[in-house]
Amino acid sequence: MRYFSKYPKEINVFLGASLINSTGSSLMWPLIAMFVFDELGRNMKAAGLVILIHSLGGIAGQLLGGALYHRVGVKRLIVGALGMNALGLFALPVASQSWPLFITLMALIGVFNALSMPAIQAFIGFRFPERRGELFNVIYVANNIGVAVGTALSGFLADVSYTLSFVLNGVTSGAFAVFFLFYLGRTENKTAGSPVLAQTSVSRSESAWMLMRNIRIYLYMSVAVLLLNFGNSIWNTGVSPFIIAEDMPKRMYGFLWTLNGILIFVAQPLMTLLKRTAARTINAQMTASAIFYMAGYACILTMQSYPGMVLAMILATFGEMLIAPAMPAFLSERAGKHTPFYLGLSGGIGSAGRVIGPYMMGAYYDRGGLSPVAWLAVVTALLSIGFFIIHAMASRHRASAKASAAAVSQT
Repeated sequence: MRYFSKYPKEINVFLGASLINSTGSSLMWPLIAMFVFDELGRNMKAAGLVILIHSLGGIAGQLLGGALYHRVGVKRLIVGALGMNALGLFALPVASQSWPLFITLMALIGVFNALSMPAIQAFIGFRFPERRGELFNVIYVANNIGVAVGTALSGFLADVSYTLSFVLNGVTSGAFAVFFLFYLGRTENKTAGSPVLAQTSVSRSESAWMLMRNIRIYLYMSVAVLLLNFGNSIWNTGVSPFIIAEDMPKRMYGFLWTLNGILIFVAQPLMTLLKRTAARTINAQMTASAIFYMAGYACILTMQSYPGMVLAMILATFGEMLIAPAMPAFLSERAGKHTPFYLGLSGGIGSAGRVIGPYMMGAYYDRGGLSPVAWLAVVTALLSIGFFIIHAMASRHRASAKASAAAVSQT
């Protein structure tokens, strides 16, 4: 509580609502494969198809959410997306009676769940510009506390009822929508006339296709995150089957993610020290995150034992803690009123790594076990470092060009 007490009441209320919403969301997603296999009587291939379709819906939702921010308005976009997500979750138990309807609804839930993400991130950056970097980090921490609590509860709820998990997830999503309905209403009154919080017209020169041509601000960074997400699939399609193949207790895999959740909270002082010394800029933090990921994957490659996986999880978690708040902070700082569009675009590109990574790494594991999968993860992290360096160079060039143009206009 001391960690959160230094923030104003408005921020703490927002953090509390985010924590409750993330707790509800994490109640359901660990159980999807179990629900399809156990309750619906489908095979694991079908379960994987559902997760894939949901992930593709999430990518579409992020792209659409960023593009609609200024066209629809922040309140209607966030409240509407969260409300539709809640309705989809409530309808899921009924839709599960029909396999095509269930798959369709899972795709729509993926869209609605992701639709509000870039809008919420952009709103935070616009509402608290002087503390946006710090706030993106503390919201990341709060959300992970919710994920840890929700994941821990999900197994107990599954023993009672899968439907209960879906309903509780819908309740928290609906409650988050109601929170934003009143919160954004008060905020609009305080910030009347602010172009970043209101619905605004978009000129031809600001169309999506024109904004996408500004690749320096988003493309290299997004590709780097895509590669990191691709490599991070090693935990599900490399480490997990390796633990089973080595006859280790399955709970050993769960302990790795417990360690991840604990570190995200208790290692914050270490991350603060790192940002003050070795990685002072946002670009340096993003590059450092890829270095940590690569070091973690190298531990898996060279040690191939449980202690090596523990060390790898520690290093990869440090990488996660650096990159998660850095991307939205960078775009909020550099993209101005177009921040929502670039948040959605970069989020969609980066999420593609989570879609293609499990399939490709699973194929590599089937052919040669853990070693080729670990090599692939190391290579993708190395490429990610290269793209982050290119991104840093491009952003410095863009900043210097803007400074030169400003100097000319003044003279």
